[in-house]
This record gives sequence, C-alpha cells and structure tokens, in this order.
Amino acid sequence: MRRYLPYLMDLVLNREINPGKVFDLEVALTEVADGDRAMDGRRPIKTLLRV
Repeated sequence: MRRYLPYLMDLVLNREINPGKVFDLEVALTEVADGDRAMDGRRPIKTLLRV
C-alpha cells in the first residue's frame, strides 16, 4: 500500500477518484483525537483527515 499511496492520494486530491468507498469517517485535522478514538473503538474502517 505504501508504494501506491502518493499516486492514489494525487488521484483523490485531484478528484479523479472518489474515496467515499474507502473512508467512512471524515474529521478535521483539529479533531484528530476524535478520529483516533473512533478508530480505537472500531467504529470506522478508515478515517480521512481534512486540513
């Protein structure tokens, strides 16, 4: 996965692919602790941090 991450992030950021099927929780960078707690509680599969 790490090998492809820069390429895939470019596709997401350029809106060429929709990560909605991958990320099921979206939090602001200032709420990263909330995202971590949710991940620890196994609520989301993947969390997307917004800057």
